[in-house]
Amino acid sequence: MQSTLDSKIHAGIIMDGNGRWATRLGLSRSQGHRAGVRAIRPIVEAAKDMGVGTLTLYAFSGDNWKRPPAEVAVLMTLLKSYLAEEIETLVAMGVRLSVIGRRDRISPALARRIEEAQARSASAGALHLRIAFDYSSRDAILDAARRSRSDTTREEFARLLTGGAPELDLVIRTGGEQRLSDFLLYECAYAELLFTARLWPDFQPGHLREALAEFRSRQRRFGAAPAERVAA
Repeated sequence: MQSTLDSKIHAGIIMDGNGRWATRLGLSRSQGHRAGVRAIRPIVEAAKDMGVGTLTLYAFSGDNWKRPPAEVAVLMTLLKSYLAEEIETLVAMGVRLSVIGRRDRISPALARRIEEAQARSASAGALHLRIAFDYSSRDAILDAARRSRSDTTREEFARLLTGGAPELDLVIRTGGEQRLSDFLLYECAYAELLFTARLWPDFQPGHLREALAEFRSRQRRFGAAPAERVAA
């Protein structure tokens, strides 16, 4: 089952723009974040049917703790609610859920909810949905380096870092910014990057389909010379 998922696309989405979406509509940032959560299910459903085997969503970075405490509290509550309200739907769709990132800075109640959701969906195999929450790629790389040996191979290091998750094929960032913001830096070594000005709450399955079509149109060489056209 895992080999089947590995043969499919590993896409990552940096879900950016909730606050600006809300501001443009005269709403609070909290309402923007709630709209961002509502946008997740249609994308997950579409990804499963569009050849995506692993989908990693960047929900809360390690640097997002710098935001106002009230906003951080809302984001914590929204993750807890999402896990409680969506896990049965995810299981019914055959979606395995994992949450990557630190656990020591979130509440014990939220950490338990994460573990319960992961255990509940562990046998699902249609899509692996990973949510990066309190996640920092630089911290993850540093942690893997501390656990490695001087003779650790690249493959062994990758397993220490990712737990066996495939490298990224495609990264989509919504919201108009053109940077990775500490998202899966090691795994992005040969990922195709796609940036869109569309804010995350407005990102719909049709936009994912367009992004995947763009990805499939690109020539991925992984350091090799470009394929030359053969004259007719």
